[in-house]
Amino acid sequence: MARRGKKKGRPISGWVVLDKPVGMGSTEAVSKIKWLFQAEKAGHAGTLDPLASGMLPIALGEATKTVPYVQDGAKIYRFTVAWGQERSTDDLEGPVTKEADQRPSEADVQALLAKYTGVIMQTPPQFSAIKIAGERAYDLAREGETVDIPAREIEIGRLDIVEHGPDRTIFEVECGKGTYVRSLARDMGRDLGCFGHISELRRVEVEPFTPEDFVTIAELEAARFGATVDEDDAEAADEAEPADAVAKPIDFDAIDALLVDTSAALDCLPQIAISDDAATKIRLGNPVIIRGRDAPVEAEEACATSRGKLVAIGAIEQGMFKPKRVFAG
Repeated sequence: MARRGKKKGRPISGWVVLDKPVGMGSTEAVSKIKWLFQAEKAGHAGTLDPLASGMLPIALGEATKTVPYVQDGAKIYRFTVAWGQERSTDDLEGPVTKEADQRPSEADVQALLAKYTGVIMQTPPQFSAIKIAGERAYDLAREGETVDIPAREIEIGRLDIVEHGPDRTIFEVECGKGTYVRSLARDMGRDLGCFGHISELRRVEVEPFTPEDFVTIAELEAARFGATVDEDDAEAADEAEPADAVAKPIDFDAIDALLVDTSAALDCLPQIAISDDAATKIRLGNPVIIRGRDAPVEAEEACATSRGKLVAIGAIEQGMFKPKRVFAG
């Protein structure tokens, strides 16, 4: 029987609320953060296109267990629609497919917003990660195929005009899971008869995180390597093999201080404070009785904490907390 290899990296847990720069892909960003923290495990909560900037929450270690709660949270985007052209990718990356000389007035755009607010049906872009017969839509689109992507229900909490000019309009939208901002630009352009595409896109918020939680690659590198690190040193370190980096003792206190606690992703759930003894039982997979005058008797999902530390996510049935997902102490 083959021996299981030792895990590489540190068992560090928490959220990095990254201010992703334009040009960096989500997978590339996760790899970068994982390397900077020398973490055992990392993953992101919601893809952000390379041409988009802004909030990309990245989970390390035990925080990866809370990713679904962040993915389901509301998101706020600020985006610019350039009028007059529709593109194959619905953003600047693809070639122009349709053009028009007409330009909308601010009143024209304002009158359209009600149609795109509330629960609506939306067709994802041809260049999207939607699976069609087991294939990603963007892979099929790159091969020249036009695929029939079914419309699906999404929810737009609000859609506001921030600034309007002759050739472009800047919007801010608050939306739910599964919304494609590129599709909003495409569909509004068609409705206005002038066509449109995204020329700039920034995600400014992913519930429950806020812009105050933002951290940049530069800030993380400065914490990881020391404030005096220059670009050449950072680039050389970035190209080093993880094993080489681990071989040299490093003080991770500064970069670890930039993490947001794992439990922050679970603010949407009822919080149950439990004793140390109850925490031990729960971590062994056992249910415990919830005590306290204000403790809920029933809850489909709740978060149990001990001394401010996350212990488990579980259900409460007849005053009993039953763990579903346990977190390391």
